[in-house]
Amino acid sequence: MGYKVAVIGATGNVGREMLQILAERDFPADEVIALASERSVGRELSYGDDKIVKVRDLATFDFKGVDIALSSPGAKVSAQYSPRAAAAGCVVIDNTSHFRMEPDVPLVVPEVNPKAIAGYKKRGIIANPNCSTIQMVVALKPLHDLARIKRVVVSTYQSVSGAGKDAMDELFNQTRAIYVNDPVKPECFTKQIAFNVIPHIDVFMDDGATKEVWKMAVETCKILDPDIAVHATCVRVPVFVSHGEAVNVEFENPMSEVAARAAWSHAPGVIVVDHRANEGYVTPIEATGEDAVYVSRIRKDPTIKNGLSFWCVADNLRKGAALNAVQIAEVLASDYLKK
Repeated sequence: MGYKVAVIGATGNVGREMLQILAERDFPADEVIALASERSVGRELSYGDDKIVKVRDLATFDFKGVDIALSSPGAKVSAQYSPRAAAAGCVVIDNTSHFRMEPDVPLVVPEVNPKAIAGYKKRGIIANPNCSTIQMVVALKPLHDLARIKRVVVSTYQSVSGAGKDAMDELFNQTRAIYVNDPVKPECFTKQIAFNVIPHIDVFMDDGATKEVWKMAVETCKILDPDIAVHATCVRVPVFVSHGEAVNVEFENPMSEVAARAAWSHAPGVIVVDHRANEGYVTPIEATGEDAVYVSRIRKDPTIKNGLSFWCVADNLRKGAALNAVQIAEVLASDYLKK
């Protein structure tokens, strides 16, 4: 007997990816329901290579009898509908930012803190972390287990798909406009994104950081270790899919390149591609459509004691969102719900 699964926000970038990954990984679902706003009702979406699901209206849907919901409709919508689904007995895996830092909602990356999933019983909700946080903590976890991390300084190179379909369209349209000498008008972004980079993701906070920077710091502490200090600079770059991160780590104990490589070689979800030669590293375009977090450019930092730097990339729509949510659902189904 399989599970009844709902995908909330099914027409968005992440929602469509959730449907695809559920099918790819052969999740034990007897029924998969696609939910979105009223304007999308009746729209047909692919579920795997050979199945179609029709979108139903989230506003009128009754969650009674649904076992698991994968939710990515935006924070405001999730704030309303995730508790409603949970109240009907459905376990919600929420991809939005709304519930992440609530103390009674577990924030989970299965390769890092799978045991936290047990906390779903308090509210019926499990939070999926921010995309940039997910790939970083997957790479940091095996190093932290080995030598304990004191401080992380990270600069992100985040693709436009993290801001949604309209942002992807804006990059495409601006690029085309520049080539044909049409005017370029920013709409989704604060400045031109084509042939540019923008050091501004989410809203500014009182201390000069942006909300995206804050998320990386507080989420890393909640998932991995509250004693880790994180200083981030988050930058939007003109790439459609997949985020890159330049990560500098200071450890409490010695950490060599050899030890780091050995730790990563046994770590779930991490693939090291690091050759000191042309093409000996992974870029966002190669990570797109892949499940792993790729680590490259590993080197000692001689400017601090016990310092190490590396580059990591991952598909932000897959591991940074949809895949992580499905992996949580897999653990939930195998270890907790057990039909």
